[in-house]
Amino acid sequence: MLDFRGKGKKNKPEYDFSGRRRFLILFMMACMLVLAGRAVQLQVLNKRFLKAQGDMRQVDEVSVSAYRGMIKDRNGSPLAVSTPVASIAINPRELKTYDENHLKQMEKEFRRMHNIEKLTETDKVQVMNDFHQERALKIRKMEKLLNLPANKIAALLNEEPLRSFAYIARRVNPGLGDQIKELKLAGIYIEREFKRFYPTGGVSAHIVGFTNADDAGQAGMESGYEKLLKGIPGRKRVLRDGRRRIIDDIENIKAPVSGKNLELSIDQRIQYLAYRELQLAVSANKAKSGALVVLDAKNGEILAAVNQPSFNPNSRSNLKESLYRNRALADVFEPGSTVKPFVVAAALEGGYIRPNATFATHGIYRIGRNTVKDVHNYGTLDLTHVIKKSSNVAVSMMALKMPPKYFWGVYHRLGFGTSAASGFPGEANGSLLDYKSWHDFDRAILSFGYGLNCSALQLARAYTALADDGILHSVSLLKREEDDDAARVFSAKTAKRVRKMMETVLMKDGTAYEARVDGYSAAGKTGTVKKVGSRGYTENSYFAVFAGLAPASDPRLIIVVMIDEPSAGKYYGGLVSAPVFSKVMAGALRVLEVAPDQEETMPLLLTQKNP
Repeated sequence: MLDFRGKGKKNKPEYDFSGRRRFLILFMMACMLVLAGRAVQLQVLNKRFLKAQGDMRQVDEVSVSAYRGMIKDRNGSPLAVSTPVASIAINPRELKTYDENHLKQMEKEFRRMHNIEKLTETDKVQVMNDFHQERALKIRKMEKLLNLPANKIAALLNEEPLRSFAYIARRVNPGLGDQIKELKLAGIYIEREFKRFYPTGGVSAHIVGFTNADDAGQAGMESGYEKLLKGIPGRKRVLRDGRRRIIDDIENIKAPVSGKNLELSIDQRIQYLAYRELQLAVSANKAKSGALVVLDAKNGEILAAVNQPSFNPNSRSNLKESLYRNRALADVFEPGSTVKPFVVAAALEGGYIRPNATFATHGIYRIGRNTVKDVHNYGTLDLTHVIKKSSNVAVSMMALKMPPKYFWGVYHRLGFGTSAASGFPGEANGSLLDYKSWHDFDRAILSFGYGLNCSALQLARAYTALADDGILHSVSLLKREEDDDAARVFSAKTAKRVRKMMETVLMKDGTAYEARVDGYSAAGKTGTVKKVGSRGYTENSYFAVFAGLAPASDPRLIIVVMIDEPSAGKYYGGLVSAPVFSKVMAGALRVLEVAPDQEETMPLLLTQKNP
């Protein structure tokens, strides 16, 4: 009997794996061919597509700041210019993360210095500590360069949640920006911008104004002509690295368009002269503030407009609105006796008084239950002495001779109660009550400058009607040759007659002997105005005002000086403001090379003849 079990176990056939091996090898080779083909497709056939996709992830468009237009005076001297600066921005999220590339470089340097191929865990900790220490030193150096408080940036890194953007310095010197860039800190960006610089400082600050950190006008002509001065930003395409840092400029997409320049009517030489004399007067008289305006009598151009106190637009820390408000154009006051020449002119022009009219003043004039008083009893006065002695009683009598509608119409045509429309933002309108509500006493007080208010500019503008033979000029802060909006208010005969009366104010027995101008005839009128308090007019607070023109024979300039609350023992316009008029007018006429018309009054200069 045969033993098939043993035989079967001994002769059992073995499995053959050769087919599986061949299949696996063929499969792997096919995969390799597919991968190689894909690589050829991506790197050779579709190379442009890949490059475009990569560029889309690394290329970006950024804004390019435009140059802001200059502001110049009438002679081309710069009053506001833009200079290139750098602004430093930080991305705290990015700065706080590790810069892997720099860390790898430090590890490589560590291995080289210690001649090892692989870092131990202890070595890695050491390298990481060195990395943090180096970054901390760079941050501290940056804080010192930018004059930032210690740990200012550390505080940004410890905020929760972390911000993705913050400025740490605006408009710094470009060289300082280059030093920051050399620190090679991730998350720190240098932006190119422009900074506004004002060469004349506080002298023209109230007229020119200033811009904010984004180079947008905030006050003065910078604000009023923002659209003209502001350029159009450009665009450029840049290349960023993996950490979104700009590493190269690729192309300009749109070039920035510079803003247009603005040429003012201001003459910086006269502006400085007026600024200096007003500053001295406000200080000497211990006054609260002051304002001064110089107008061209022939075309209404504003040649100077200054204020005290002033401010430096190049350094505006803790700047208050009360400092940068342009008082000469935006603040109003009751003009007082400076309007009396207009009352005389209006009465003459309307035929309500004759040129040879006289007024028996007696120092007091009762109007109903109210009383008008003069400083002294001047007795009987002719028109010239009404102006020379500044009689409230006499001009009140004149005012009551004129119909309210006519009287109001003259004041209105002179610009009282309406904006001077110089183009300066925020300039005052002033106020003038409608004649329909006037009583007799209202007409009386209006005749000597109470019951209405105006700015120094509005008062100076009104004086053009006397200076230019009856023609009232519009005013302008922009340089111009002609005044297309001039309008006649008085006849030339009336204007010249009143102007002649005003010359007597500067005589020895007039109210403004201190206003005389060496070498030139001059005419003007004083105003000493009580200020309004919480309970009516105060007894010890005044506006000291003087308005005048020169040369009186053919006026070229008009100057109005207003000093608020002089408190050094003098408060009359003829003693406080008139001397300022004299000094500024004399200097300005010489700057403009106006020939003297009274050479006999010029001071003698001793000269040594050449041998």
